[in-house]
Amino acid sequence: MPNFTHPSLTVDGLLRRAAGRDPEGIAVRTADTALTLRELDARADRIAAFVRRETGRRPGARVGVACVLDPVFAAAYHGVARSGATVVLINPLLGEDGLRHVVAEAGAELVLAPAATAGLLAGLRGALPELRTLVVTDSPGGVVPAGCLPLDAVLESGEPVAEDSGADLDAVACVQFTTGTTGRPKGVRLTHRNLVANARQTVLAHGLGPGSVTLNHLPLYHVMHLNSALDAGACQVLCQDPDPVVSLAVAAGCGVTHYYGLPARLHRLAADARLPRLPHAARGGERLTAVLSGGSALLPEAARTLRDALGVPVVQGYGMAELSPLTHFQRPGPHHRPGSVGTPVPGTKSRLVDLGTRRPVGVRRTGEVQVKGPQLMAGYLGERPGARLDPDGWFSTGDLGHVDDDGVLWLLDRVDDVFKYDNEIVSPSRIERLLAKDPRVADCVVAGLPDGEHGGVVWAGVVLAPDPAAAGPGGVAKTLDSIAARANEQLADFERVRVTEVLDAVPRTPTGKPARRLIRRRLTAGGPAPASVPPPHPHRQEQTMVTFVNKLTVHGDVDAFLAVKDRLTSYMSGQPGYVSHQTLRHAGQPNVFLELAVWQDAAAHGKAVRSEEFQSIVEGLGPLATPEPGLYETVEASA
Repeated sequence: MPNFTHPSLTVDGLLRRAAGRDPEGIAVRTADTALTLRELDARADRIAAFVRRETGRRPGARVGVACVLDPVFAAAYHGVARSGATVVLINPLLGEDGLRHVVAEAGAELVLAPAATAGLLAGLRGALPELRTLVVTDSPGGVVPAGCLPLDAVLESGEPVAEDSGADLDAVACVQFTTGTTGRPKGVRLTHRNLVANARQTVLAHGLGPGSVTLNHLPLYHVMHLNSALDAGACQVLCQDPDPVVSLAVAAGCGVTHYYGLPARLHRLAADARLPRLPHAARGGERLTAVLSGGSALLPEAARTLRDALGVPVVQGYGMAELSPLTHFQRPGPHHRPGSVGTPVPGTKSRLVDLGTRRPVGVRRTGEVQVKGPQLMAGYLGERPGARLDPDGWFSTGDLGHVDDDGVLWLLDRVDDVFKYDNEIVSPSRIERLLAKDPRVADCVVAGLPDGEHGGVVWAGVVLAPDPAAAGPGGVAKTLDSIAARANEQLADFERVRVTEVLDAVPRTPTGKPARRLIRRRLTAGGPAPASVPPPHPHRQEQTMVTFVNKLTVHGDVDAFLAVKDRLTSYMSGQPGYVSHQTLRHAGQPNVFLELAVWQDAAAHGKAVRSEEFQSIVEGLGPLATPEPGLYETVEASA
């Protein structure tokens, strides 16, 4: 869209304008709360006044805000921006190490967070000399961690500010950290202009307006959804229950028009046996116009299942923190391609370039995605502006893909994960998806094995599903050969699996993605696997009984933790391969628990923890406790 324009407003100005247009309109709704735009604006004012007092009105002072799926985030985010300070977005599900890194890297001097996160930060103050003030945004049981202020005291203190931040549109409004998939999380500096432009781009791409009602079925609050709803004057509904069927009932009850969900939850919903039995009125409601997904790939099969069940388009977008975040979106209509990420949103330019020459490539040719637009970040913390741009101002995303004849973008893999066989690019993710369809494969990972002739050949690490037929002499070797042959029938010659290996478990990052760097390091070195990668057992005849040990330090309500833990134990005890379970409580530290679960083998345990049901229940533990899991094999036992 060549004539794309966006409001000349600061981020906090979006809320001020929306409250002026429709003060009694509902801004944010939960199961037990509804805030009008006027009320949300007033809360933001009071938080802004508090932040100004605490920071001495220094422009750009860094203030952390935990992204909880609660109206308090909306008030705190806009209040900090209105004060003239910079919002540092904090994932409340991070453990101690992640919190320490984010708060220290950003230099946050004030943090607003729920009690569990504030309690962790209070214990880290010795390592965070710049952190002076902690404000607790909730207080389970009325208990506020020592050294913290309750939010109520902040909202009730002082006079609200009468003016907005008055910040330059190109001043940094927000620091958002990357997920850290390829290294330590980096702080992305986003300006008021970046965020307001992307809010308008999202409004146009998603078709939002004053009559829209959006539902966020997400574990965290994302600024894209907050800012775009305020720009459109739409109502936001926050569904905090992880059950996707419950979320549909909430959508129907609230007259939701746009349903936002994560791929993992949408995949779970598509496979839920309750979905076909739901009455029509409980399938999102009559006003629902679209289900929208982002964050990772949405499987086309799941999208089609949901489309048929709900009777609305199921679409996905693409973007990243560095781009505020949206850059591409699947628009319902003749160019909607399930499995793609669509076309650029208004005001955005996109192209693909050859990995070697860095020259643009043509239609259906694989290249790295590059993007330009007003939503492009000001840079990373500690780096000069423009340091990551090429001479023409293009930002390289690190993602590989191609565009079809209609300009629709199809993503392939991360640049760091692909490798070349001769001059052809090999995508590990594509091969993994094919291998995973084999019922004999419980899990798998693919990487490039260095090869003197071709550069790299496909190595596949496979976790075998329990299979008595593979127990005989040579059984495992034959099974591996058969698995590879079945996949190779559907692969080009350069993609063919050349080497297979049996693994106890696939090493994964905290977000569940394969830890390919560890695998590549071991394959390149040609030596033993590092300690964090389970050692491979080529042609292993037997599975070894294992014990899963998990230390959990509870930072939230202990009774709530025990309730979620009991649900998890009940689910796991019904899974194939489960043997026994025991929970221990520390005698001197009643908030510390030890879980011991014995499984027939690592493959059975791995399959259980990767299930959608397990992931759904575990989401409820995130805000309550910090886990330290590990998998152990018996060394010595006595009767």
